[in-house]
Amino acid sequence: MATAGHVDHGKSTLIHALTGMEPDRWEEERRRGLTIDLGFAWTTLTSGRKVAFVDVPGHQRFLGNTLAGLGPAPVVCFVVAADEGWQAQSDDHRDAVAALGIQHGLIVITRADRAPERGAEVLTQARAELAATGLRGAPGVIVSAVEGSGLAEFRAALDRVLAQVPAPEADARVRLWVDRSFTITGAGTVVTGTLPAGTLAVGDRLELLGASRTRPATVRGLQSCGQPYPSLGPVSRVALNLRGVPREDIRRGDALLTPDAWPDTRLLDVRRTSGDPWSAAPTHLVAHVGTAAVPVRLRPFDDDHGRLTLDRRLPLVFGDRLVLRDPGSVRILGGAEVLDAEPPALRRRGDSGRRAAVLALSEPGGDVEAEVARRGAVRETHLRRLGLLPHTVPAQVLVVDGWWVHGPTHETWQRRLRAAVDDLAARDPLADGLSRGAARDLLALPDEALLDDVARAAGLEQQGGVIRLPGARHRLGPAEAAIRELETKLGAEPFGAPEAYELQALKLGTRELAAAERAGRVLRLRDGVVLLPNAPALAMRTLATLEQPFTTSQARQALNTTRRVAIPLLEYLDTRGWTRRLDAGHREVAR
Repeated sequence: MATAGHVDHGKSTLIHALTGMEPDRWEEERRRGLTIDLGFAWTTLTSGRKVAFVDVPGHQRFLGNTLAGLGPAPVVCFVVAADEGWQAQSDDHRDAVAALGIQHGLIVITRADRAPERGAEVLTQARAELAATGLRGAPGVIVSAVEGSGLAEFRAALDRVLAQVPAPEADARVRLWVDRSFTITGAGTVVTGTLPAGTLAVGDRLELLGASRTRPATVRGLQSCGQPYPSLGPVSRVALNLRGVPREDIRRGDALLTPDAWPDTRLLDVRRTSGDPWSAAPTHLVAHVGTAAVPVRLRPFDDDHGRLTLDRRLPLVFGDRLVLRDPGSVRILGGAEVLDAEPPALRRRGDSGRRAAVLALSEPGGDVEAEVARRGAVRETHLRRLGLLPHTVPAQVLVVDGWWVHGPTHETWQRRLRAAVDDLAARDPLADGLSRGAARDLLALPDEALLDDVARAAGLEQQGGVIRLPGARHRLGPAEAAIRELETKLGAEPFGAPEAYELQALKLGTRELAAAERAGRVLRLRDGVVLLPNAPALAMRTLATLEQPFTTSQARQALNTTRRVAIPLLEYLDTRGWTRRLDAGHREVAR
């Protein structure tokens, strides 16, 4: 739970009264009585529920630190002093709560001892100011941390609020935004952060996404609220002792991630969620997300939608919330929600307007069908990385071997592939078919694995690395008549292979014979010998009747053929293992 509220309204004092811990960590903070950086404290409520606080600065000069504390927190304790009421930084913190989309929390009116008659009035004022945020309808209590009045009611209200917060997914992927990093003698690098979802355990391997590089990290030790744990689930304040990461290589705004589970992006399409329309917004802004603060460039598409180009890569997905701030001012400009962490390039005139229209129709949870349609096909694992995987497959999406494919796009691929195969068959009847490589290039498929499904759906057949019309393997076009004449001749004389001039007279060249062989109509041996496919079996019947071993001359005579045919045929039988050559002049039928 994070605190929020104007400077010097008693946030740290309230946390100290509730937990007995001093959240201000620096000597300067205690000396000045002013929270400068994030503070941390924790306690156990009457119900036994543990709660940890991230105490944030209230002064406008430290707004970046404030947003780093609020960013990962799912619950907020909004503090307003009874004696001063709503103030300037109350506005900033309210705007931050609205921009981040925080939906759970409570309102605490502090310093009731200084203005006991104003508590109810200030609570009403605070409710009105927060009416446009996720804290509308939040419970409110009036307390005096000095006198102790109202603290019991505060604890009870806090317990009720936390009981209503939806339980996060313990098996979700981990994204831990780092808010502190330091070294401990004998332990090495330690980082802290808020774990909003997923589970961490000692020995886990993580990815550290920093400002300039991604590197592996291993969890050497794990603590929460000062106690060691073998594993921790959400939502928890965690301290991780990391192996493999020097202290100087990690800082606030970096993120520890489940490996290969998150995208890292510098380009976002977003929707304005709070603040003024973007038509007059500055181009150069600072975006706060998680604990990171990153310079960005805003390209508005319209008043509510635009593209952010980030100064560094961040692990962001659909639905993430950002706070936008003008670097020339300490005030918050507004909030934005990520609609696409992998947006398309904008190259043509009018692309911005068309993109705005698409984003305006984006649905809660992400329009997965539209994203799959835009890409044609996308891996299921990539959709999960982008935070877009729904519980059910949309009606217009096909699941093919780990890919989500847009149904109409799949149909277009089928038509184009069938047309290309038809065209090739018409232009060149002897062609074996369209090669798989050519087919993939034609369709611009992201993966060759999709080609099998497209070809099958198009009613085509595949063999030997080519795609052809059904039965096309047996069609010889203009060569059909000549092949039939050759089959008739060889049917009468199985080993009477035609001479080259005879093949030429039939207009049977290399391409025609190769096509006939692919169709299973002829068998080609070396030296231009052409027989029928059943010739080897017929030869074996005859050779098996000879006295073993037999000579080449005996085989030639038994087969009633010439040496030109007999030698290539016998060598073919040798390679099949049907006959065995004993020496230069003798063979035998293999047994």
